[in-house]
Amino acid sequence: MITVTRIDTAGTAHRIAVRGHEFVTDMTPPPGGDNDGPDPHEIYDAALGACKALTVLWLAQRKGMALEDIEVIVTRDDSQERNGVYRLRTALMLTGNLSREERDALLAAAKKCPVHKLMSEVTTEIDTVLVEL
Repeated sequence: MITVTRIDTAGTAHRIAVRGHEFVTDMTPPPGGDNDGPDPHEIYDAALGACKALTVLWLAQRKGMALEDIEVIVTRDDSQERNGVYRLRTALMLTGNLSREERDALLAAAKKCPVHKLMSEVTTEIDTVLVEL
């Protein structure tokens, strides 16, 4: 379960709690936010980058590859979002003594990470209800 709770009734920031971990989300200024954390679109985009990094690390560890470090940069083109197209580009930087075949295998794994699949191959159904207090 994930809970999102407003931090202060005078502000726009919210605390997100996931399995005992907490982080903050907020609106970016100019719409009125205080920029106390990433906005929901940034969290969505970050989920993709995080999944790719963790998937690459998992495969490298499982296969005993000499991967030393991973950096994933996610860039967004939301210029066509209102028309139904939201573009994310991910760039992976892998350091370590990796062969071309290992690099190719890690790239292939990154392209199949669970969040990538969720964002591109799955229909998500969302049910939103109002709970009376």
